[in-house]
Amino acid sequence: MLVITEAAKEKIQSVMESQGRPQDGLRLGIVGRRMASFQYSLGLVESGQDVDDDVVFDAGDFKVYMDAGSASNLEGVTIDYVENIQGNGFKIDNPNPLWTDPQHMAVQELFDTRINPNLAGHGGFVDLLEVKEDTVYVRLGGGCQGCGMVDVTLKHGIVAMIKEEFPEIDNVVDTTDHASGENPYYQPGKG
Repeated sequence: MLVITEAAKEKIQSVMESQGRPQDGLRLGIVGRRMASFQYSLGLVESGQDVDDDVVFDAGDFKVYMDAGSASNLEGVTIDYVENIQGNGFKIDNPNPLWTDPQHMAVQELFDTRINPNLAGHGGFVDLLEVKEDTVYVRLGGGCQGCGMVDVTLKHGIVAMIKEEFPEIDNVVDTTDHASGENPYYQPGKG
């Protein structure tokens, strides 16, 4: 199901050992799709913290846990660890298409060609998570996460463009946790 290069295995094991958790596994998931690529989450899983519907891949010295919703889009993935002049990090090569459903593909194209280029000027972006019947599910990030103008951006920008292109869409649901993240504009009051 997965290919994990020796360089990636060594780095993963090194991180596990440095945190004193050599028996842990790795959690790999897809958290969004943007600009012709999947967006991934990659983190350690403590022993016993797997979920019942996880798909588990035995990588030899550790296991890789994938949520059931991501697993089919992770088939054939290669995980590598690269060190070069641009920096160090994990590189995930995924042979799977972003979407196979024509409606998802059309909405993603709208995000890639019109919506995200406009948001990028303010340091933000929106990820398409799902299209179910007449509802589009999105998550905003970058400068849009927690921004005081996010309601205006969503209603008068994102929703308006989606409904203009796809009149059959009645709802756009923002799943963003606007109070979290590394540097959200919105910070809840103290006390």
